[in-house]
This record gives sequence, structure tokens and C-alpha cells, in this order.
Amino acid sequence: MTHEDKVMKEEEGKAIEQYMALALQPVMRGAHKRADIQVNLDHIAELSRAAVWLTAIDLPVRLIAIPEGALQGFTDEIFDWDHVDYVKRMAMDIPGPETKYLGDLARDLDTFIIAQAKVKHPAFEERFFNCAFVIDPQGNVIHRHYKLQVFAREHSTVPHDVWDKWVEVHGKGLDAFFPVTDTEIGRIGCVICMEGSYPETARGLAMNGAEIIYRPSYPEPYVANGLWEVQNRARALDNTMYCIAPNPGSYMPMPNSAFPLDTFGGNSMIVDYQGRVISNHKAGGGASYAGAIIDIEALRQYRERSLWGNWMRDLRTEQYRLIYDQPIYEKNLCLSRPPLKHAGTDDLYRASTARLQERGIWKRPAHGTGRTRRPGK
Repeated sequence: MTHEDKVMKEEEGKAIEQYMALALQPVMRGAHKRADIQVNLDHIAELSRAAVWLTAIDLPVRLIAIPEGALQGFTDEIFDWDHVDYVKRMAMDIPGPETKYLGDLARDLDTFIIAQAKVKHPAFEERFFNCAFVIDPQGNVIHRHYKLQVFAREHSTVPHDVWDKWVEVHGKGLDAFFPVTDTEIGRIGCVICMEGSYPETARGLAMNGAEIIYRPSYPEPYVANGLWEVQNRARALDNTMYCIAPNPGSYMPMPNSAFPLDTFGGNSMIVDYQGRVISNHKAGGGASYAGAIIDIEALRQYRERSLWGNWMRDLRTEQYRLIYDQPIYEKNLCLSRPPLKHAGTDDLYRASTARLQERGIWKRPAHGTGRTRRPGK
């Protein structure tokens, strides 16, 4: 038996036992100063302890997923704050005091924790990025993923905005954009909010080996009208992977908000590798969670044995590469300036729409607004 065969045999013998995963659904407060984050952290810890106390009766809880915004809120987006000012006042460091707090919680509960924050990056002094991170049961940050797609009101920098320097720093391989970390509970990748609206992000993680994706947070009315569930189920089904999708229960935008606003609609869910919702907490409002059994061994067997519902195996990649020959959205927009405020960002999106119309991919509507003309045209 060769060394490679021995290694393979050892790997085959290490089945991952079933465990419980939790998608937390906290009430979050908008952080207006760095110290406000601690209020959210204390609430997350209280909710996590309560959830583990109840759920561990079934099976050990090995994974807790915290939704996007649960630490800092979405204050910069709501109030259209200046990007560089946010870097100085609010953007977190990883590792930092907040990840240490979550690390202590992970160690205490003997579980992996996945969370999200708007963070600094050592290579980009006046930029912040939207980052998902994984903390192991020893309290260490073992994984970081920087959000690749944002929506029209988000101020975060993405790698495409600083493409040339990003490639120089991180390289051009899958790990630079679709990182996956191999852990004792399975291979984990992250898709944050708007990224889940694009099948490519989850597919990139799947092509890099992901078995579980963390996909947090989506606002109303796109939860109530079904977009959230459709996307979560599709990303899991398309790639034969689990999707852990936590969403906030409600939001208090100001430190002194008298009443929480149900702007996210809850519906935290866990989807299995056949696209089935195996747990969801439909109601928003109060703090709660969804919990379900994760069976990585069953997923691996299904991937190996199925000749039907395991489509990634059959990809004819050369023919699909043609789809992306022509760029649509401009790269390197933030190499020399920070992301624009809302009005300027709107112009960039309209310019992309105009590009698709000019190429004849999209037809202009008979009763259009005329807003999609590119600047200078």
C-alpha cells in the first residue's frame, strides 16, 4: 500500500459524528460608537448559552452562526456615513477585543462560532471590508472571508474594488476569493447577505471544497416574499452542501430606540444538502434561533454515490467560462478613493445597466426612466 493509499484509508476512517448547529436570531442594536458593540455581544452570549442549554439535550452543539449586523448593526448604511471616518471610529480589528470575547464564548461552550463584522485590512489603510470569520472551540480565529458583492446601500469595499492590489497581496487562486477551512466538523465557507443572491459565490466555495456555507441576513420585504428561502435552498441544492442562514429577529437603529423594528423578518433557517429546510424560525420580533442536526458523513456518502442530485461533478467548465468573457461592473474603483455615498453608488449601478443595454443583452423598456445612460453619454 502506497503512502497516499494509507493517508486516504485513514481519512476514510474518520467519520464526523452528527451534531447540532444553531442559526441565532438575535435582537440587534445599531452601534454608533465602538463601545456600543459590547451591548450586542452580551446579548449574543446570553442567547447562545440559552440555546445550547436547551439544544444540547439532543446532540452536542458544535456550531453557532451569528447573523450579519449582529455586532455593529447597519448604522453606516442607514445614515450614509463617510467611509474613511467609519474606518477610524468603528471598523473592527481581527483579531481584536470583540473576537476575543467571542473566542472566550466558543471555548466555554466548546463550539465553533461564525460571525460577521465590518473590519480593517492591513493592506488597505483607509478602507473597511465586510468580513465573515470562524472561531474554533479553542478561541482562535481560523477563517476569514471578505464579502465579494454588496447591495446599493452598503459602503464596504470589496476585493473587486481594489482588484490589482488585492491580487498582488492575496494572489488569484480560489483561496483569495472563495476561502474554505477544513475543520473537525466539516469544511466551512462563507457567503454574506447579498452574496447569496449570486450563485457564483456559493459555487466558488463548493469548487474549493465547502460542505457547509454560512449565509447570514436578508432584509424585508425580501424575507416575507420568499427570496431569502429560495436563495438559501438553491445555493445548498446546487452545490450539495449545508446552508446555515441566521437572520436578525429585530433591529433597534438608535441606542435609545424605544421599540425594536422588525426590518429583517427573522426566518433563520438551516438547509440540508438536498435543498430541504430542516429547521427555520419564521417569526421575527424577539430573540430566538433555529437548530438542526448536521450529518457530514451522509453528505460525503451522497456526493460519492449519487448519479443524480450531485450536479457539480458533471460541469463542462469550458462552455460556462464563455458567459463571463466581457466585464460588466468596473474593477479597481476604490484603489484611489473610498466607496461612494448612496447617490454616487446609484450612478455606478445605472452605468452597469446601461452597459448591458448597449450590448443588446437587455432591451430598453418602452416606458423607461432614462436614468440608465452612462455618464457623459
